[in-house]
Amino acid sequence: MLSEGDLIYLLDDRDRRYWIQLRKEMIKVPGLGVVDGTKIIGREDGSLIKLAGKDFRALTATVAQLMASLERGPQIITPKDAATIVFNLGLRSGDVVLEAGVGSAGLTMALLNAVMPSGKVVSVEVRDDFAQRARRNVERAGLSPYWDLRVGDVKGIELGMAVDAVALDMPDPWQALDNVDRFLRPGGHFAGFVPNANQVEGLVCGLRDRGYLEVVALENIQRSMEVHPGGVRPSYENLAHTGYLVFARRPSRD
Repeated sequence: MLSEGDLIYLLDDRDRRYWIQLRKEMIKVPGLGVVDGTKIIGREDGSLIKLAGKDFRALTATVAQLMASLERGPQIITPKDAATIVFNLGLRSGDVVLEAGVGSAGLTMALLNAVMPSGKVVSVEVRDDFAQRARRNVERAGLSPYWDLRVGDVKGIELGMAVDAVALDMPDPWQALDNVDRFLRPGGHFAGFVPNANQVEGLVCGLRDRGYLEVVALENIQRSMEVHPGGVRPSYENLAHTGYLVFARRPSRD
């Protein structure tokens, strides 16, 4: 059931989304006008809602849809890459994750969704303006109870706890490895996201030099399909190179 405080969207017949934070009052929705929240609260997910003579479906959002609706600043990690990061980090509820380079909180959303409700994501962002934008996005999604945001440099920050996984989205992640090594537990998983091939070399070599195990570098390419009655073909557009992903696992220091 749709509840007060939920962030949902109204979907029209052209697949356009109109985002609403449900409240028991009249809600101003850009592009639609004013919506009576009491007519939506308590309805089933996917319910048909009639507004101003038009039909809409009231739907809760997936993490990918939340990521697409963020207040943007720096380029976010896309859902195709975020999903691969979450999967390769082996995240589950209760895990503690260190993230650096929070940007607009795209990857943060995916990490939080994986570890909630008993886990935590600690995000370190060197720029205060990026951190504040990320805070607005995470609070809007209702995920802030599981989040610890810190403004600082992950290369020298004192974390004060051990973590199960680390995800770095920064230009020179190999420079942070010595400090990360202090917090990442033995057997813990590491992920790095970099846009350029020379950065892959720097990160992979840095991990190998420190004895990290199962070091792998890859990229994701995603292509949608055009489907019409009597004909199916690949789309002329595709989501190709967005960045390189590097994964590894920290050994115990026997």
